[in-house]
Amino acid sequence: MHNSDMALAMKQGMRRLASGVSVLSTRVDQDERFAMTVSSVTSLSDQPPSLLVCINKSISLQGHLEREGCQFAVNLLTQAQQQVSNVCAGFEPVHDRFSVGQWQEGPDAVPYLMDSEAIFFCRTDKVVSYGTHYIVIGQIEDVLVSEAHVDPLVYHNGGYASLAREPS
Repeated sequence: MHNSDMALAMKQGMRRLASGVSVLSTRVDQDERFAMTVSSVTSLSDQPPSLLVCINKSISLQGHLEREGCQFAVNLLTQAQQQVSNVCAGFEPVHDRFSVGQWQEGPDAVPYLMDSEAIFFCRTDKVVSYGTHYIVIGQIEDVLVSEAHVDPLVYHNGGYASLAREPS
């Protein structure tokens, strides 16, 4: 199979993998905040508590996240936050991504979505370059977990999906 055929086959196969939708947010400097939708977030280790996020190299923020010690938040979205996901992915033409959603400022003024399923406040520990992406390893410094009914925003087969489970 040729590389282009393999890439297409891979993308078609990966559409079958349901994943939670998250927004990575950070403060670039005193005047600039940044948020982007990410679907590749994975727990890495509990000793030290860490996660990894995959970021496309074409994203302008990648240089900021490469700096060791860069602070960022990973916001796990709820079904009610589909518009936030669309805006932060660039699918809706909104000038200020922070005009949609219930944003607050956390430790060191890192913006976060207060009504998310969970928020992981991280510091960049290591960045690995691989293919078209950077793998950002974030050491978790704090976690906020919602007490609301669990209703995560899920991405599957090119669109949003729901777990549609009753509260237990």
